[in-house]
Amino acid sequence: MPAAAGAAVDPDSALHAYARARLADGDGALQAAVASYRAAMTLDPDSIAIARRSFAQALESGDEALALRAATMLEAQAMLPRDGTLLRIGEALEHQDWASAGQLTDRMEEEGNFAFLAPMIRSWIAQGEGRASPPVIADKDPFASLARRYVDEHVALQAIGRGDLAAALPAARRALALRGGGDGAALRLSFAGQLAARGYRDEALAMLPEGAADFAAARSDLKRGKYPRGKRALLDPAQGYARLLSRLAADIATDQGGVALGMRLARIATFADPDSAEAHIIAARLLTAAGYPAFGVAEAQKVAADRWYGALGQAELVVAMAEAGDRPGAIALARTLAQMPGADAARHVQLGRLLADQKDFDGAAAAFRAAQAGYTPETVPWSLLLFEGSALEQGEHWDEARAVLERAAKLAPNEPVILNYLGYAQIERRQNVDEALALLQRASALKPQDASITDSLGWAQYVTGNVGAAVPVLERAAAGAPDDPTVNEHLGDALWSAGRRYEARYAWNAAAIFAEGDVAERLAAKTREGLKPEYAAP
Repeated sequence: MPAAAGAAVDPDSALHAYARARLADGDGALQAAVASYRAAMTLDPDSIAIARRSFAQALESGDEALALRAATMLEAQAMLPRDGTLLRIGEALEHQDWASAGQLTDRMEEEGNFAFLAPMIRSWIAQGEGRASPPVIADKDPFASLARRYVDEHVALQAIGRGDLAAALPAARRALALRGGGDGAALRLSFAGQLAARGYRDEALAMLPEGAADFAAARSDLKRGKYPRGKRALLDPAQGYARLLSRLAADIATDQGGVALGMRLARIATFADPDSAEAHIIAARLLTAAGYPAFGVAEAQKVAADRWYGALGQAELVVAMAEAGDRPGAIALARTLAQMPGADAARHVQLGRLLADQKDFDGAAAAFRAAQAGYTPETVPWSLLLFEGSALEQGEHWDEARAVLERAAKLAPNEPVILNYLGYAQIERRQNVDEALALLQRASALKPQDASITDSLGWAQYVTGNVGAAVPVLERAAAGAPDDPTVNEHLGDALWSAGRRYEARYAWNAAAIFAEGDVAERLAAKTREGLKPEYAAP
């Protein structure tokens, strides 16, 4: 610590600033925390503890100057984190210091964590040095499988810059095939922008499907010849590096445990290319996912709504606004996006989910139906039918919901989530219980480790009078979902009916910990008085 224990604390001291920063950090007040870390580093520039925290918080908040300052301090003590090396590579590329960028890439390889990025980074360094050296992944490379996920995008971008369409277009197609959905739309826009900048307008238009809302602004500009062109519009090494890190950030964050690292990588990408709409879009997504939706809003708003990436940025803004507490604003914006000509199913689904969260189930069902407009009855994704059926069921339109859910089950007869929803909804209503039980048995056989499906099956067995079979199934469900109030209530009811009264009350008490409203009142009554018909779980 920057001051001795027991020493008098000067309000302006590094210790006080550091303590203030940690308190703000703990409260989730990221901006205030970073300001205090910055002050603490100024007051005590030799503190490793302050530098470590400052580095992490500077990346999360987007303070490049503080991140670099902390990185320099940590590097001098041989304590720079692995993502600090990536930060330093970006800095070297920004300053066109190709020698330092190469040395730092060597270090990155030695450190191991991000070694698979080296071929792509070295190819951008070579471009900066004025020579063409496309990235090549050797089969014997221990990181080959990881590197191949990224190589085609950079082969394509660099080949476009050289005017080599013969190499660029096949690599671009491979990269798009790999990405598919997700960030595929942003990648198409990226390729189109680079092709147009090099003078290949027709090839750029071919990258962007006609009639799709996500590409409307870009197609309009291309047709009117209104787009950047020439050497300055082509990617430089720092910008190419930013795209590499953005893509890696998005991939890492698909695993919930990787969200924090992904967020930091996305921030480093925005440092390397502050004008990259793709980097801001991914940073917005990951900041929101990491619990910093206000920062997510700020990042998404850096993407001009009326430019090429506008629709993609606005979609991320919807999520960030909703998570930041502005549900009305998020719904209004989502509605605007869904009403755009050529809006895809994802825009309608986004609106539908927001409306369902607000208990507007009729509006949600309408949005989910609108998402199906681009499909034939035979090709509509079962997930869209499940969304619609769920909204109708929750909105108390059961007959309509059942018809939609049965359509989904016919399209995807081996999808356990559909079988579970349709079966359980009927069990709740005590309708077609034998057929519903059969649906749940199939669902459980397809996905035996799913606690929710196991609970549905156990409850169906209980409702049909087979208490002996229900109890062990519900016990298995409770072991898989110990915090779920519905599962524990079901188990309690079954245990009581089996004569295991003490264990039943234990299960009800476990359910009550997380229960709310009418459910909490019902559990309290059962715990006091035992199971009566009026207290039975639905």
